[in-house]
Parts: sequence; structure tokens; C-alpha cells
Amino acid sequence: MAATMVFQPKIFIFSAPSGAGKTTLVQHLLHTFPNLGFSISACTRPARPDEIDGVDYYFLNPETFKQHIAAGDFVEWEEVYENRLYGTLKSEVSRLAALQKHLIFDVDVKGGLTLKQYFGDQALAVFVKPPSFDALAQRLKARQTENEESLQKRLDKAREELLFEPQFEKVLVNEYLEQAKADAEQLVKVFLQQGK
Repeated sequence: MAATMVFQPKIFIFSAPSGAGKTTLVQHLLHTFPNLGFSISACTRPARPDEIDGVDYYFLNPETFKQHIAAGDFVEWEEVYENRLYGTLKSEVSRLAALQKHLIFDVDVKGGLTLKQYFGDQALAVFVKPPSFDALAQRLKARQTENEESLQKRLDKAREELLFEPQFEKVLVNEYLEQAKADAEQLVKVFLQQGK
């Protein structure tokens, strides 16, 4: 009797400073490739009005999040901003693998590097970068979701995160969205073909 092959999902990690456009690209890829599944992160921040628990994020209170840390339930977790914890639950990875889906992550830069370390050659780590720091600042201001203080915090963090670019395997410059979408599709196609 032939041994049944266990499904080995490919892992796509899209990381970027806030405002670089990684979420837009990830959403595009999910619509383009039906065999991709979105890895829903857990977080301790409150849901925005248009966000749904279990769809956009798993919204946990800080105590519950810390219990999961203590239990070793996370592949990776990070305190992205003060008292704002984000992480990837191992149960989420198992859920998508059981559905025979390749996983796509939309995570901050440090979380992306931790995931790459965890998954190794099974993962492709992509750094989405704005055409310039000024362009990033303009995008964040245009969102109008931040006050001056929180906007400055995001910009300071983005400046720091841009320094991590060399640690990623692929860099995707998001200057023109349609071109960036095409580039992202190509990266996914090529990586899915590897090792077949």
C-alpha cells in the first residue's frame, strides 16, 4: 500500500512598515490564488469598526494573550507597540494546513523574521517597501486613522523597520500598486512551483 503524502504547506510571509501596502497586496493574492489561506493573527488591540473577530484578527484581552504565551501556543509573538501584543497561534497554522491551504502571513517585520526562522526553507519572506520614507509618511497621513502622537510613533517605528530589509529574501517595492500586485503574483507562482 502506498504511503499517503502529508500536505506540506508553503509559507508566504509579507512584512513591511505600516503604510507600505502589504495588506492590500496580501488581499490581492488571496483573491488571485484560491489555494492560499490567510493566517489570522491574534492581537490585544481593540477591533476597528469594520473589523470582525476571527476574520481580521483574533481579538484577545492581554490576560488571555499572556496565558497563550505561557502555554507555548504561539509560533511567534511580539509587543509591537506598548501593551499591543500580536502573534501567530500554532492552532491557526494547523487549521489552514488541515484545509490543504498554503499559508500567507501579513505581519510586522520582526514577526516576519521569526516566522522565517521557524519555517525555514518552507517559507518565502517578502519585505514590502515604500518607494521612499516620505511616500510612506504621506500614505499614513492620508489614512486619517492616527492622531499626531500615534502617527509619529508609527513613523519612528517604520524608520527602524526599514533597516531590516536586507534580512528578507525578496524585496518588493510598492510604488505603483498594479505593478506591485503583478510582482507579488510572480513571487508566489515561482515559490509554489519549487520542489514539486
